[in-house]
Amino acid sequence: MSEENTATPAGASAAPVEEAKPAAPKVKTRKPKQRSCDEKDAKGKLCAGHLKRWFEYPAEIEAIVGKGAEIYRCEFCKVLYRPDPRQQPNSYTVRY
Repeated sequence: MSEENTATPAGASAAPVEEAKPAAPKVKTRKPKQRSCDEKDAKGKLCAGHLKRWFEYPAEIEAIVGKGAEIYRCEFCKVLYRPDPRQQPNSYTVRY
């Protein structure tokens, strides 16, 4: 009987849950000819995920990097990379 009294009804929630906003993504600059991520985790292990060109990013990311910016994202840890400033941009050479 005591178990039934302590249970909450199906429609009511135990405590109000606050919506946590996701942290702003980390934005780094690529090194010359860099193709893989160089981010380290808490244990010091290298991520080494492939950096992929991100063409259609959400509005939150657009507010950080700018509209139509050339941006790359690690496939594993999702860190954003700006292109190397000394390298020629790929903005018009990758179009299909």
